[in-house]
Amino acid sequence: MTITGSTSLPDSTDVLVAGGGPAGAFLACLLARRGFRVLLVEKQATLERTFRGDTVLGPSVVILKQLGFGPALEEHGYIPTERLVIQMEGRKVLDLDYRRFKCGETPIDIPQPALLDIVYRSSAQEPGFQVVFGTTVTELLEENGVVKGAVLRGKGGEKVPVRARLVIGADGRFSRVRKAAGFEAKVTPMDRDVLWFRVPRPEGWAHRTDFFVERDRHVVVMPTFPDGLRIATNLPKKALGAWRQAGLPSVKQIVAQLDPRLGPLMDKHVRSWDDTSFLEIFTAEVDQWARDGLLLIGDASHTVTPILGQGINLALQDAVTLAPVLDTALRRSSGDGTVPAATFADWIAKRRKHKAFVTRFQTRNEASMVATTRLGTWLRRNRYLTMNMTPAKYVLAPKMMSEPFPIDPADVRQVVPV
Repeated sequence: MTITGSTSLPDSTDVLVAGGGPAGAFLACLLARRGFRVLLVEKQATLERTFRGDTVLGPSVVILKQLGFGPALEEHGYIPTERLVIQMEGRKVLDLDYRRFKCGETPIDIPQPALLDIVYRSSAQEPGFQVVFGTTVTELLEENGVVKGAVLRGKGGEKVPVRARLVIGADGRFSRVRKAAGFEAKVTPMDRDVLWFRVPRPEGWAHRTDFFVERDRHVVVMPTFPDGLRIATNLPKKALGAWRQAGLPSVKQIVAQLDPRLGPLMDKHVRSWDDTSFLEIFTAEVDQWARDGLLLIGDASHTVTPILGQGINLALQDAVTLAPVLDTALRRSSGDGTVPAATFADWIAKRRKHKAFVTRFQTRNEASMVATTRLGTWLRRNRYLTMNMTPAKYVLAPKMMSEPFPIDPADVRQVVPV
């Protein structure tokens, strides 16, 4: 069962979080655990989302278990991903065994709606927590340039002002809060976009991620809970219309050429374009993340690409590292209690540095993956082969994912399975 949230809105709250995805849900949960009044609003009417990132990286699994979510994750079930295997032009060039990573946990696949449901159920045990679905921020409440809350519009269309000591924009890559705050995002398109689809997983399929590369064509295959395969293939930027005109059989042929195992599965289960999902790939960097009374987190502050499943990882890091900062700021704020932007300077500097590091890696990787010349593909292949031959791969790869952060005891609760 998925909680649906209250339909009424309060006049005021301590923290108003816009966006019920991983960044907003986790931060709202941790602030509610610390005793603050938190209103979380989500534009979707339910938690049901398809073709979203379902992979939680090993360091984030450690954090989830430290926060008390372990029993609930076990009760729901998930698929551990044991390895990443990359093949280029028919040759295996990288084999990463996640079980050898220092963090001690492998990545897991769990549907994002299920993960969010676990977080929401835990939050609902806290007296100060409230979530309202089907609700969006239409504008900010401001006094002398200071954000004092937001105007919310629900399913009925009525606009309701809600005052808050702090507004958190966690509403994703196309953030309305970011736009309302007057922040500009520098959007950098990647050279390719991605088409996703799912098929049933044959019995005995290995619990690993397979990445097949043939010049500038790529296919990623990931086992997904409980019994499926999540498959992605790249397409040139702005090429979706041409692909649709060419027809779905041509897409299936492209995928099957890289991984023949998928041919019969696609023929049987991918019957129309409705069985696919398109994702535009870009990064978005924002020079300013905060104003007095407002802060952006997650994809709203710095959008990354899907490479290595960084979205949920970065969102959870934002929440865990921000919660103690907000705790101190909310308890010490004077006057009307509005949290000033200067409060977040150190936190923003650290998070910006790490996200910029992730983005640089992803950008370099994207540039490499669109190579089409013989020299370009040879250089790419040999770079991966060289990394695969050295134990340093188990030092370099975890740096992209970041080690688990220390958890403040105030954030920990034992989440009992339903």
